[in-house]
Amino acid sequence: MKMKHNYQIVLDKTLEELAREGKKPTLLLHACCAPCSSYVLEYLCEHFDITLLFYNPNISPRDEHELRYKELTRLVKDMGLEGKVGFARSEYEPERFLEIARGLENAPEGGERCKKCYALRLKKAAEIAARSGFDYFTTTLSISPYKNAEWLNEIGGEAADEAGVRYLYSDFKKRGGYRRSCELSVQFGLYRQDFCGCAYSKAERELKKRAEES
Repeated sequence: MKMKHNYQIVLDKTLEELAREGKKPTLLLHACCAPCSSYVLEYLCEHFDITLLFYNPNISPRDEHELRYKELTRLVKDMGLEGKVGFARSEYEPERFLEIARGLENAPEGGERCKKCYALRLKKAAEIAARSGFDYFTTTLSISPYKNAEWLNEIGGEAADEAGVRYLYSDFKKRGGYRRSCELSVQFGLYRQDFCGCAYSKAERELKKRAEES
């Protein structure tokens, strides 16, 4: 059986090293939505100069994609981080998600389709981070208890090696991170969706709702 890592401890060590060196490196933070970004921004802003990357070709339809981006920009403003946190919005490429999801349309949420979706977004983040000269990149996705942090960190590390940039290993749900993100969502009145983003996750969520109501 493959041993699981405690990525919170790995992150602790990284932050301790940076503090000893007196460094505040640049970080490209892939953001999936405002609620997931809230705690991560609160946690990391004192340690990094952060630029948010909104690259989520899985989100459907386009109106949902735009709504999540607008909520993310509003969150930064309402948290008093405007001018301190940058934005690097990438193009909306739903066709790229549909391509990697082909043949996995009926896969359960959290399965192989999701793993490929993680890779699609993290590889893009790694490429942009390397091209733009960031010291590190990472993603907010691990804040969710429904996302596989082991997969995310493995994929992030591989993408970092390929692109020639450092990945910030992390598991943001740890130490009450997910609970804090829920609190911040209420505090700032954030739109909090009940499905990951793609049409397949939405359909699965609707089926579960109907089953619960029947």
